[in-house]
Amino acid sequence: MQQSTYPVQFSVDYPDRALNRLTTFFRIFVAIPIMLILTAVSGVASQSPSNGRGTITTIATTGGILFLGPLLMILFRQKYPRWWFDWNLALMRFSYRVTAYLLLMDDRYPSTDEEQSVHLDFPYPDVPRELNRWLPLVKWFLAIPHYIVLFFLDIAVFVVIIIAWFAILFTEHYPKSLFDFVEGVIRWQSRVTAYAIILVTDQYPPFSLRP
Repeated sequence: MQQSTYPVQFSVDYPDRALNRLTTFFRIFVAIPIMLILTAVSGVASQSPSNGRGTITTIATTGGILFLGPLLMILFRQKYPRWWFDWNLALMRFSYRVTAYLLLMDDRYPSTDEEQSVHLDFPYPDVPRELNRWLPLVKWFLAIPHYIVLFFLDIAVFVVIIIAWFAILFTEHYPKSLFDFVEGVIRWQSRVTAYAIILVTDQYPPFSLRP
């Protein structure tokens, strides 16, 4: 992990080796099983008919990022239950391993528990000393400028991935400059998520792709 003054640290090991052309070509299909597993632990929604009298939508959540619970605990008890923190961190790590695989940054199949080449970490907060109990109510609003910038960066990532896909098929390597850009965008997203959704830091995320 590269050290950073920002509490959320994210990096992906650059694959300085020949990447698998076959799994790269069929990546979206090869990734379906692990995407289904990620969906299962992140929560799913289903619809069921109501005997011809309309449609009843049932939300069946089996997991997912915990947001409302930590918000209420920080607000009323100034606590962040450790197991909630551990769950959010573990789920984010898993989801970013799947993301890195989909974005061709690693050709090793994503593990559900091992770190592999994707590294994400942030410290467990000392809530009474480090977190303002009222700030979680407005963090989603304060993060709007980041959402706007990330929207356009995500479009750029889509274009970059297409270029990287062809590069890997022809050269078996992911161009380092493109890799660094995609890594930077994911790093930016992880910081915003930790700030506005996971609520583990009050330090406003920088507008930067750098560590």
